[in-house]
Amino acid sequence: MFMGEYHHNLDDKKRLIIPSKFREELGDKFVVTRGIENCLFAYPISNWEQITHKLQSLPFTKKDARRFNRFFLSGATLAEFDRQGRITLTSPMVDYAEIKKECVVLGVGDRLEIWSIEAWDEFMNSAKDNMSDIAENLFNESDLV
Repeated sequence: MFMGEYHHNLDDKKRLIIPSKFREELGDKFVVTRGIENCLFAYPISNWEQITHKLQSLPFTKKDARRFNRFFLSGATLAEFDRQGRITLTSPMVDYAEIKKECVVLGVGDRLEIWSIEAWDEFMNSAKDNMSDIAENLFNESDLV
């Protein structure tokens, strides 16, 4: 399970250091794609295969299914680490996530999320005051004990 928050900078060649604790869980090769809320998602191959299997089961006759598949799958790329534990992000990914330099790499259960520092700060500022309401709507008290 991925968890934790780490801050790193994107270098001039669009390379980003992935924290060492995440590298082993991701494996030698993994998938990076556009995520939701203008961040990037990174999945180990086994998790990616589960997701693509679910996406393939969506009816292609449904407009939303076609749109989501285009969005999610067209942005996907196979990634691997260099000797320094960095990955190279594509220009479309950097543009989509609006990453200028500083990034936040998050462990979020089955995936990593890569955010620009500005987007992450905005998300946290807007979400922190609502977390108790969100938790109340998602969970029963017995779920969290």
